[in-house]
Amino acid sequence: MDTLGDMLIQIKNAGNAGRETVMVSYSHFKNAVAEALLREGYVSFVNKKTRRGFKVLEIGIVFEETKPKIKGLERVSKLSRRIYFGVNDIIPVKQGYGSLFLSTPKGILTGKQARKDKVGGEALFKVW
Repeated sequence: MDTLGDMLIQIKNAGNAGRETVMVSYSHFKNAVAEALLREGYVSFVNKKTRRGFKVLEIGIVFEETKPKIKGLERVSKLSRRIYFGVNDIIPVKQGYGSLFLSTPKGILTGKQARKDKVGGEALFKVW
C-alpha cells in the first residue's frame, strides 16, 4: 500500500532493465515527487497522460553512459513509522553524492534546499 515506495522502485527497476520510460499511476503527491526528481536531474521528463481512461505519469529515465543515474534508494519514512527532521538534523547523503527528499510546508524539497530555506519536514527517501 506504499504508493510512493512502489513508484520509486518502478523507476529504479526500469533504469536497471534499460527502459527509457516508465508509466506509474497518477496522484498529485507522486507528481510533486517526480517534479522534485526532475529538478535534481534524476529523471529526464515527467508527462501527465491518460491511458485507458486513467491518469498516469510517464517518467523518463536518465542514463549516464549505459548505467542509470539512480543507483540506489532508501525509503526513510514508512507507513508504520514517520521520521521528521529539523533543519539542524539534515545531513548529506553518501558524502554529498546523493539527495534526501523531504515533504515540507514549502513542498517537496531536497535536503540542501530545505537547509537553505531553513525549513524541516518529513524525510521521504534518499537517492544516490
